[in-house]
Amino acid sequence: MESLIYNATEETPKIVLDKQNKKFVIAERSLPENAFDFYKPVYEWLEKYILEPLDETELHVQLDYFNTASAKQLGKIFNLLENIKSSLFVKWHYYADDQDMLESGKRF
Repeated sequence: MESLIYNATEETPKIVLDKQNKKFVIAERSLPENAFDFYKPVYEWLEKYILEPLDETELHVQLDYFNTASAKQLGKIFNLLENIKSSLFVKWHYYADDQDMLESGKRF
């Protein structure tokens, strides 16, 4: 399965979906102009991955900031991941003094 990798920009996050290297990351800032269009390839990749996942999947979410539109798309990603029939771990990273990001992680 081919990896899906996007480098971060000022408005879009770093995305690493790399089954071969067991690396799954969403990081930095998520403020895309059209969040649905930006995240569509992520959903498509995950839909294929769910059919033949690794025995264990560990997604690292290391966002410094995300907007409301991105929050909706992240929620869709988490809902999609619930379909994985193997072990799934989501690691929500945040700065110790960022209570808003901590609360966002708890809500997801």
